[in-house]
Amino acid sequence: MKISAHVRNTRSTHAVNVTTAGTSQTIDIPAKGSGPGSAVNGGELLMLALATCYCNDLHREAARLEIPIDEIDVVAQGEFAAIGLGATNITYQARVSSSAEASRIAELLRQTDAVAEVHNTLRAGAPVLLQPWSE
Repeated sequence: MKISAHVRNTRSTHAVNVTTAGTSQTIDIPAKGSGPGSAVNGGELLMLALATCYCNDLHREAARLEIPIDEIDVVAQGEFAAIGLGATNITYQARVSSSAEASRIAELLRQTDAVAEVHNTLRAGAPVLLQPWSE
């Protein structure tokens, strides 16, 4: 499954579009009010990617394990020390509200951590390559 993101920024506009397996959607992220660029930075979006991935995967794995879910809270955080340095101290926490036993929820959290794709991508240290622009 191919996933992509496209950001187009001009002096007067900021547009964000994401595509998964050929299905596209627009995400409302405003332009920065104090100058060019996005009002949301890449580090914030990286933490959002981790939190969103884990939330969605919890729902997927809960369905597989037949565990009912009433509510999920996920918080991801990391530290960026300086320009050009990668994130450090990336951690996340999750809380699942469910009528299932605490031990089943704990197992759901562990199993989901093992299969969360964005998390596993970062853990594996996937290469990121700059390529020439193509239309």
